[in-house]
Amino acid sequence: MNIFAKIAAAAALAAFAVAPSFAHEFKVGDLEIIHPNVRATVPGAKVGGGFMTISNNGTSDDRLVSVTAPDVSDDVQLHEMTMENDVMKMRQLADGIPLPAGEVTELKPGGLHVMFMNIKHQFKEGEMIKGTLHFEKAGDVDVEFSVGPAAGGEMKHDNMKMGDMKGGKASN
Repeated sequence: MNIFAKIAAAAALAAFAVAPSFAHEFKVGDLEIIHPNVRATVPGAKVGGGFMTISNNGTSDDRLVSVTAPDVSDDVQLHEMTMENDVMKMRQLADGIPLPAGEVTELKPGGLHVMFMNIKHQFKEGEMIKGTLHFEKAGDVDVEFSVGPAAGGEMKHDNMKMGDMKGGKASN
């Protein structure tokens, strides 16, 4: 094996060695929940926003009907932000968030998201927040929301920057 082949093999092994550190995925039925996260909150904040990507790999539509996180909030809501006449409006989605079959739904700032109301304590960067996602058909799944920077910059994980998560892989 020449030196370049050895270097390539070593790089490939190193990539696989770090790959599990990026894994922040949860599954229930045909649904894959990718990188649930929240932003750190400032002292005294009463609300926090939650985000993730949900991939419906099945042939049937499903729906995220609610989220619970009793350790941090007794009132967790699903919200949507939209622009109306150059004004950003937020509204609660009482019927939940539809998850069409074979599609990926992103919960992100400025769009669909989870809203933790009247939070019991500050969300601190680097912590994990336990919650349960309740789906209409797939059932319940316990997840952990990683707490990222308050400013909403890129999430940092193991000293490496991670941009948007797609299919469980970081894209920078």
